[in-house]
Amino acid sequence: MSTYTQIFGQQVLVVTADPSNPTVGQMWYNSTSKTLKFLGTTTAGAWAAGGNLGTARHNLAGAGTQTAGLGFGGAPVPTNGNKTEEYDGTSWTSGGNLGTARRLMGSAGTQTSGLAFGGLTTIAVADTEEYDGTSWTAGGSLATARNQLAGAGTQTSALGFGGYVPPSLSAATEEYDGTSWTSGGSLATARRLLAGAGTQTAGLAFGGFTPPTISATTEEYDGSSWTSGGSLGTGRFSLAGAGTQTSALAFGGAAPSQTAATEAYNGTSWTADTSMATARQELAGCGTQPAALAFGGETTAPVANTEEFTGAGSPVTKTVTAT
Repeated sequence: MSTYTQIFGQQVLVVTADPSNPTVGQMWYNSTSKTLKFLGTTTAGAWAAGGNLGTARHNLAGAGTQTAGLGFGGAPVPTNGNKTEEYDGTSWTSGGNLGTARRLMGSAGTQTSGLAFGGLTTIAVADTEEYDGTSWTAGGSLATARNQLAGAGTQTSALGFGGYVPPSLSAATEEYDGTSWTSGGSLATARRLLAGAGTQTAGLAFGGFTPPTISATTEEYDGSSWTSGGSLGTGRFSLAGAGTQTSALAFGGAAPSQTAATEAYNGTSWTADTSMATARQELAGCGTQPAALAFGGETTAPVANTEEFTGAGSPVTKTVTAT
């Protein structure tokens, strides 16, 4: 049988602290903790608890990454909120307040370059605001005031689509260039409470509600028009999403009861992955398929729970135990 040295060309490293950048397959002995460890890969996705939001809320919006997330707006009972919080991979801290307190808005961008658009105050609004990592400033308004819409992209190249323009569902798509919104190709299926992922020229729309039908429909955007993609395994609305058009993640929502279900998209079809610990709807999400963030939402009341997703095949440090 081959030894570790024969396979990797080196002996097991003895260190007082875990190496900062090990390679997959590397093994080391930590003399401080007296543990033998190696860097392997996950065989299935997994959710783990993160730091709670400072303010429990639902119908909020999200942007950024798992280690640099942004959560804003939403409804901490009994009113709409304008609070912004920033996540560093461990805990949330307060950021600058939105100029317009609202819920059920679209979002895009990063923690230091975020975008909020549309939403609901007491009426559907068209307001757009841009975040610079400290404060929000007014941007160009949507052509169509609406709430319950989805978004994708960046602050200077965003996509807003679907939603609710009382009393009707919307199929409208709008594209933002950092200054103003212009019309894009309409969704094939008008719907509200859907989720989005991707970019302005490679967007993804999935799930939603077309009363009385709960939608499993997925559509892909190429910068001009939407075409059909693979349907979700579990049709649902008020869900969250993360990732890109060819590597997306859908999680949570109502189907019609609250669900913790997670599905991964490969550009063609969705497959079931590990469920969240907390079933909830009206949550927010951000990040990538292998490193997503889920936060807020509602169970029987607004929650502050944050969960971090590590996708299958991601590097993970494991401790070797003798049997």
